[in-house]
Amino acid sequence: MTTHKEITGNSLRIYLHLVSHGPSELREVQRGLGLSTPSLASYHLSRLIESGYVNQDSEGRYVPIKEASMDILQEYSKVGTALVPNLLFFSFLFTILVPFFSYMVLYSSGFTIYLVATSIAMVALLWYETLRLWRKLVVETVEK
Repeated sequence: MTTHKEITGNSLRIYLHLVSHGPSELREVQRGLGLSTPSLASYHLSRLIESGYVNQDSEGRYVPIKEASMDILQEYSKVGTALVPNLLFFSFLFTILVPFFSYMVLYSSGFTIYLVATSIAMVALLWYETLRLWRKLVVETVEK
């Protein structure tokens, strides 16, 4: 049984490339990520195989292991070929709802200010967490 290790830098970039583009050959990975040599891509692919994130199929292509992607990508959703934080959808939803709630309570009395303040705080927190997750993904994939 393979134990999964934390992957970062070029190894993570290669893994995300395989998840986004599907099974790929060594040269496709190298060119797709702009790596300087095939041996650099080979080194990182070997690390991914040893860590249990990637397998090599009978045609020599590298294939991401689905079970491993759950560990790495549990906070993200795949939209086309892009990976976005799961909280992005909630952030958009609540960003749209706050002005609606504000308009609705504008004509009522009582606890209006508390509802608006709570809604704004909720949206701010969701956007903060969304951007934190997105930044984590971008920073880890840009590190070399």
